Amino acid sequence: MRIVVKVGTSTLAHATGRMNIRRVEALCKVLSDVKNAGHEIILVSSGAIGMGVGKLSLSRRPEDIPTKQAAAAVGQCELMYTYDRLFSEYNHTVAQLLVTGDDVADEVRRAHFHNTLYRLLELGALPVINENDTVATDELGIGDNDTLSAIVAATVEADLLVLLSDIDGLYTADPRADANARLIPVVESITPEIEALAGDPGTSLGTGGMVTKLRAAKIAAEAGIDMVIANGQQPDLIYDIIGGKPVGTRFKGRV
Repeated sequence: MRIVVKVGTSTLAHATGRMNIRRVEALCKVLSDVKNAGHEIILVSSGAIGMGVGKLSLSRRPEDIPTKQAAAAVGQCELMYTYDRLFSEYNHTVAQLLVTGDDVADEVRRAHFHNTLYRLLELGALPVINENDTVATDELGIGDNDTLSAIVAATVEADLLVLLSDIDGLYTADPRADANARLIPVVESITPEIEALAGDPGTSLGTGGMVTKLRAAKIAAEAGIDMVIANGQQPDLIYDIIGGKPVGTRFKGRV
């Protein structure tokens, strides 16, 4: 099985911006074990800017583009150093791919991206992909790693896309504001009613990224790929997700 796993900043880092060492170690251990079982793993990892903020001892996440890009440049080094060290403990070789919107929008560049990914998988490497935040801007970039992970999954014809987030899945309402909100275990198709559950970008749920996750689910569904949203605080859930057990919210790919 070929699996794309996307992990968000909230899963990788503490509120301080510093790396959540215990969780990152657990994630790398689980992914290494899944790879040892014969599956192909591609990791789409956020966290460069957040970790750069922590390492540069900035008081908060920067709002201006030059400081964001500087933080990303510092944070990406720490991110890849950590992945290289942890995956190497389980005899897995990582490869870094930093992409921009042009790399997936331009037909020729996308073909090169596709060929590189396939060759890395053939060589047994574990690709770690992030948007190139050191040069990307809001106007020119892909915009979010949820979308990027779905594009990657479609590019390599993955069997499964897993988004590890700070929420258990898609709910009937914002669970942080409504005690009666219920988790939706399976979404057969993304209807206007399902899209409405994400909230507007200005709401707490929308700000948490559900809008971009539904966008990713659409891309995955079009490619015939199931996508699962699960809580990244428990990396062991990946075993159950691969086994088809009910975890989080599973969006069914179109057959």
